[in-house]
Amino acid sequence: MSFSDNSLMRAAALIAVAGSTLLTACGGGKPPAQAPQNAAVEVGVIELKSRRVALTSELPGRTSPYLIAEVRPQVNGIIQKRQFEEGGDVKAGQSLYQIDPSTYQAILNSAEAALAKSEASLISTRLRAERYKELVGIKAVSQQDFDDAVAAQKQGEADVQANKAAVETARINLEYTRVVSPISGRIGRSSVTPGALVTANQATPMSTVQQLDPIYVDVTQSSTQLLRLKREFEKGHLQSSSGSSARVGLLLEDGTLYPQMGELKFSDVTVDQGTGAITLRAVFPNPKRLLLPGMYVRAVLEEGVDEHAILVPQEGVSRDNKGNAVAMVVGADGKVEARSLVTNRAVGHMWLIDSGLKSGDQMIVEGLQKIRPGVPVKPAPAKIASEPLSQATMEAMSGMEGMAAKARRSGKEGGGMGAGEAQPQGKTSTQAQ
Repeated sequence: MSFSDNSLMRAAALIAVAGSTLLTACGGGKPPAQAPQNAAVEVGVIELKSRRVALTSELPGRTSPYLIAEVRPQVNGIIQKRQFEEGGDVKAGQSLYQIDPSTYQAILNSAEAALAKSEASLISTRLRAERYKELVGIKAVSQQDFDDAVAAQKQGEADVQANKAAVETARINLEYTRVVSPISGRIGRSSVTPGALVTANQATPMSTVQQLDPIYVDVTQSSTQLLRLKREFEKGHLQSSSGSSARVGLLLEDGTLYPQMGELKFSDVTVDQGTGAITLRAVFPNPKRLLLPGMYVRAVLEEGVDEHAILVPQEGVSRDNKGNAVAMVVGADGKVEARSLVTNRAVGHMWLIDSGLKSGDQMIVEGLQKIRPGVPVKPAPAKIASEPLSQATMEAMSGMEGMAAKARRSGKEGGGMGAGEAQPQGKTSTQAQ
């Protein structure tokens, strides 16, 4: 072995001895202390309290016109001119089309002439009957001649009435050559042009007029959901909201809130056999024509009010292996208890609990990763407890009051598009969830 190798070995030995001496001096030759096994874990908790919550549900639906009228001709003829702008607003009684009236004017003239002839003839027969009435009393004319004179008078009167009816019919047909709008509203495209031949009561309408203000929104609700709501009302879990007509909010196709509130007017009494749903109809004001027939919308209906609702933060609820909702609470002995929950629905960023928790429970929302059932804990107020509820949650809890407040804010900020405004291009339409 060389001299350099021996030097290296001696140096390594000296370093090992020095390290051992240093460890002994620092630790006193004792093993390191271990943390106690049963130390309480500090967790953040919130104390649950019942509160009043207005429950709402979103139902899919479509808009439909408040009034709709298909314009069809009631007489035959050639269209002379169209008297409206396609897509414009029309008034009830406004002229839309003019059919060639010459034939019907001639028929009216002929009927009036026939009426004048029958009225002139009636004068002669009436005078004859009056004279014969005096003469038959003195036996100057026979009774038969008098009876014939009276019959001729009555026949003349009937002819006058028939000719008057013919004149009125001819006048009506002449008026039908002027096709008018039966209702006020917005008219669509025209299916005929000047020069086209139309026939009375044809299958194809010449145009369609729709009243858009107000406008209907037809939504569907499952019969199972309706039965559930009825049971909750019967048990007293829910109370009916105040007011004779239920108010309805509306979410548009792009997820924005329609700036007008509507009223629920009609509930069908028959369940659709194919879908198992019933139809509900609401009426919405539509002064700016933002809602058009056939649009997909989601109606927000107030179901009722839960006076003793338990709301918990969603971050404090987990799922077990079976997918059931579970929450951790501090038991009376200061240890963690696992509670199985039955959740009803989400209200903003919170869960509405049907069973499993009650007012006064201390629910653990912070430090969940450090605990398990049976572990002693040291509860402390969670930071989430001091955070105010979000605006969306407050509006969801207040039901239609929150929807109305948000609608009023939307109306002040923008109010929606007017009748002739175009939708912005290049934006993806997203359905409200």
